[in-house]
Amino acid sequence: MNTTTVLAPPAAPAPMKVFERYLTVWVFLCIVAGILVGQWLPAPVQAIGRMEVAKVNLPVGLLIWVMIIPMLLKVDFGALHQVSRHWRGIGVTLFVNWAVKPFSMALLGWIFVRQVFAPHLPAAQLDSYVAGLILLAAAPCTAMVFVWSRLTNGHPLFTLSQVALNDTIMVFAFAPIVALLLGLSSITVPWDTLLTSVVLYIVIPVVIAQLWRRSLLARGPAAFDAALARTGPWSIAALLVTLVLLFAFQGEAILRQPLVIAMLAVPILIQVVFNSALAYWLNRRLGEPHDVACPSALIGASNFFELAVAAAISLFGFESGAALATVVGVLIEVPVMLLVVRVVNRSKGWYEAGARR
Repeated sequence: MNTTTVLAPPAAPAPMKVFERYLTVWVFLCIVAGILVGQWLPAPVQAIGRMEVAKVNLPVGLLIWVMIIPMLLKVDFGALHQVSRHWRGIGVTLFVNWAVKPFSMALLGWIFVRQVFAPHLPAAQLDSYVAGLILLAAAPCTAMVFVWSRLTNGHPLFTLSQVALNDTIMVFAFAPIVALLLGLSSITVPWDTLLTSVVLYIVIPVVIAQLWRRSLLARGPAAFDAALARTGPWSIAALLVTLVLLFAFQGEAILRQPLVIAMLAVPILIQVVFNSALAYWLNRRLGEPHDVACPSALIGASNFFELAVAAAISLFGFESGAALATVVGVLIEVPVMLLVVRVVNRSKGWYEAGARR
């Protein structure tokens, strides 16, 4: 009996919603709200900051789970068998995500934070800023890449398989790469806290999301789609509440040096442009079709900023430069990625004219 089946591509995700498109605006409003809360209600904010167990802030830990689990619900690890269909594009994605992006960000952090902008940044936070940038770059995008892929008419099965593969690798590679780069940057590596962060913010959410996904799919596609629609807003809401808390702690430092955010944005912007261009060009050279090159370039450039924020808070605390650096990544993620989307869409003719067949 022949058991081979042909899998139909999954339904394409809906285009970016208005709330997601203007995420930068909501983040900016959270910055303002957080600073005001920190100035007007310092005692409650400090009380929340003290609610810790084993260096894990309990309110933030809960918020991070609410943020991450609905996103991981979209990931189908059963799509891993699709990897061989576009192995060149997958290879480019993995090369950029794991061999280029974290290391290029560590270099950019050294250049801009420790050299170019060092006289204008608080000396005590320089290492922490670099650590935050490394955490941001070491976590490949998990959820928003589905939106970016949809906006570029990316191949849905390729997008699904590369996200599933990246998430699998992240379970094992995130901590070692972060520890290596922190060590190379002469930053103390708190191994126990780092491994705890991996278990709390990657392993456990992945297990919960996949068990939940299996339960929903057993009830039919309609139940699964309804759950995605219902839980989608949870992620954004939890992210925004976390940012208000974070900026309640960071407010005093930002008021003293308001240009810190702009200076931290520079290496992040360069990294996004460089990595997306590298992945796009490599796919073109290898002859991959445009609908593969687009999601490959986009996941090579974007970050799993929810994980980065959670890890930064766990490793260095609410008031650290690391936490602030990861939040800058949230602030600029949507407008910069929309720019990358526009570039790859408008350059389709150029791409297809030069791709080897």
